[in-house]
Amino acid sequence: MIAYRAAVVRPVTAPDVADGAVVVDGDRIAWVGAAPQAPAAEVRDLGNVALGPGLVNAHTHLDLTLTRGLLDGLGFFEWIRALVAMKREAGSAALFLDSARAGIREGLRHGVTTVADTSDNDAALLAMRAEGVRGVCYREVFGPDPALARPMLQALQAQVAAMRSLETERVRVGVSPHASFSVSDTLYRAVAAWAREEGLPVAVHIAESPGESRLVRDAGGEWASYLRDVRGLAVVPRGRSPVALLESCDVLGQRTLLIHCVHVDDADIATIAQHDCGVAHCPRSNAWFRHGASPVAALRAAGVRVGLGTDSVALLDGMDLLAEAEASAHLPAQPAPASGPAGATAARAADLLRWATIDSAAALGLAARIGSLEVGKQADLAAFPLPPRTPYAASVTDRTHDATFVAVAGAELVRDGRIVFPDNGLRERSEVHRTRLMEWRARNTAG
Repeated sequence: MIAYRAAVVRPVTAPDVADGAVVVDGDRIAWVGAAPQAPAAEVRDLGNVALGPGLVNAHTHLDLTLTRGLLDGLGFFEWIRALVAMKREAGSAALFLDSARAGIREGLRHGVTTVADTSDNDAALLAMRAEGVRGVCYREVFGPDPALARPMLQALQAQVAAMRSLETERVRVGVSPHASFSVSDTLYRAVAAWAREEGLPVAVHIAESPGESRLVRDAGGEWASYLRDVRGLAVVPRGRSPVALLESCDVLGQRTLLIHCVHVDDADIATIAQHDCGVAHCPRSNAWFRHGASPVAALRAAGVRVGLGTDSVALLDGMDLLAEAEASAHLPAQPAPASGPAGATAARAADLLRWATIDSAAALGLAARIGSLEVGKQADLAAFPLPPRTPYAASVTDRTHDATFVAVAGAELVRDGRIVFPDNGLRERSEVHRTRLMEWRARNTAG
């Protein structure tokens, strides 16, 4: 057994412990408490750090990591279409795999040990296995033409079967019928029915933009025009709201992760709560596209399990999940940041850490295994430096450093701020991939 000693241990579901220790036996946590009372074990002193559970990123697109910044300046509709074209014309299996590995390693440097990824390939699954992290890989399926629902489902079934043969104790597979503007009602129903039969978790992008709501409710807007005029499909009103549409297609359930949920009203929130769905909140992505702020307070008040996700790194500056928590705390639609006594600041910091750990784990249905430091749970750990002279009450949000130590299932992946395993040429290959993507962008820039 190994006892990891730290200036502060933050179990998340229990009070902080000054001069604490977490004892790990194999892949599980065997003991948590004050270091002087720890059972006999090999001691590894992590120093002046706060040691807590590994962070849980409830929504990513790891295969897009290397596209960071290449589509800046585009609106949501244009961005989606440009991204699809870029992946089709400049992408490759090697690029997507290296991109996913780069994203995971970036996350590890920020203390992220679990990732819920949605993508239309198996890059994230292969990368998670290679890098030793924990995750759920939701295989995306697209198909706005109802006439093609059957072959699209059959293709998905074959893809998922191949991926499931590579599942491990740490890495699981799910499915993701992408979004209301890219999936027909017929395909929604077919995927949902099959996922229930197979016991597969489901993730759906939903209620993200005003344009999506207009498409579903009124059969209007740019998505309707594209589907009607470019794809030649019949476009009709499909429901009162995007969430109501999912309910009518039997997509909702306790294993359904709803990604974004920005444009939801009281009736939608009640529906989400009734079906016990998890929600992945991605504040910086929502802000980037000016979609608005998800009503997180109302969702939580209704008992909805709300997790936190970085979304695609194509949009943002990194896989920093605690920065994501900060961003949400500063959005106008959320409660103002706590101020005043140190106790209020500490309480706010604890809430943000809880959001990035046990709450995100709960949204994914994994809270029984990860997300807090409790005996019997998986030994997923992350330690962050504490500011000098404030070893106990330091705020999670006052972060200028990466994680100094990270472990997944008891395996140390980051020591002294460095990833243990070499990247085996990943950095050099990533530069080559970036050059190819930038050349594509240059050729396809209007004007």
